[in-house]
Amino acid sequence: MTDIQRQKIKEKILEDLNSLSSEIRELEVICQPISPECALGDLARFELMNDQVVSEKALKESRSRENRLKYTLSKINDETFGLCEVCEEEISIQRLLILPESTLCIECASAYSF
Repeated sequence: MTDIQRQKIKEKILEDLNSLSSEIRELEVICQPISPECALGDLARFELMNDQVVSEKALKESRSRENRLKYTLSKINDETFGLCEVCEEEISIQRLLILPESTLCIECASAYSF
């Protein structure tokens, strides 16, 4: 992998982290507990609680991806960065530009997907 490719991936990671940071802040606001004193009907409260469950799942996934991206950023200069953990072949630059936290090439990811 060239230095230019590493730089492009690093820029993508930083861009994704910035976007995730905003998304996480928004989701944290949405996931605030609903006050029992809030004047809502039972149906409206139930709908808000369902929406909150979906938002909490999205928040958990966003935080998880944020952690993976931060870890990837810390490893970007390692000589093994960009190598598939299974077959040890290079992961395509196109894949890394879409999912910089990828640790498997497309072939191995397809074989090990569950």
